[in-house]
Amino acid sequence: MRIALIAGASGLVGGELLRALLAAPEYDRVIALGRQSLDCEHPKLRSVQVNFAALDQVVGELGCTDAFCCLGTTIKQAGSPEAFRAVDQTAVLAFAWLAQRHGAESFLVISSLGAHAQSRVFYSRVKGEMEAALAVLGFKYLAIFQPSLLVGPRVPPRFGEKVVACMLGLATPLLRGPLRKYRVIPAAVVARAMLRCALGERGSGVQVFPSDHIQVLGAPGGAAA
Repeated sequence: MRIALIAGASGLVGGELLRALLAAPEYDRVIALGRQSLDCEHPKLRSVQVNFAALDQVVGELGCTDAFCCLGTTIKQAGSPEAFRAVDQTAVLAFAWLAQRHGAESFLVISSLGAHAQSRVFYSRVKGEMEAALAVLGFKYLAIFQPSLLVGPRVPPRFGEKVVACMLGLATPLLRGPLRKYRVIPAAVVARAMLRCALGERGSGVQVFPSDHIQVLGAPGGAAA
């Protein structure tokens, strides 16, 4: 039996991925962890309300084969750098530990373009530190996705992101070669890439997907990795 465990299913990419997982015949069950129960009913879905700051207190069987992490926020939404780190690093690692304890062999996580543990940019540094911490947990397979600016139907919408996305969209014809990774990327493309990566011939170890690689892997009609 193949079981997917997902965190962040109420978010932009997470919502797209949840729908894809439920539609995928390869998965017999999908367990979604969130701060609130999902307003979604499906025979394969089990929605579990959790406190990501206290995942060690979660009880019940969450046995899974693949874990998908779509947790993420912004410093503005979180309210402070410390609150941002609590979501994008601490909660991600707590979810990874939980998934590992419940049998996950593969862990697929959304990071960000430019993530690096030594970055002078706080946002990128937090993402990079998260990636480095995950790499030493010992998952049989760890897939790290580093998308550029995500676009899609956010609720509530982020005005600043819409402006930047529009500007980058106009510049898309100029973003070629090594600059392709800076093109905006639809959330649905990232979700498809994650699913295809989980179901494809992935080998073992750590694999990092920059945004331009995600675009190819998640393209409509694309093949599994």
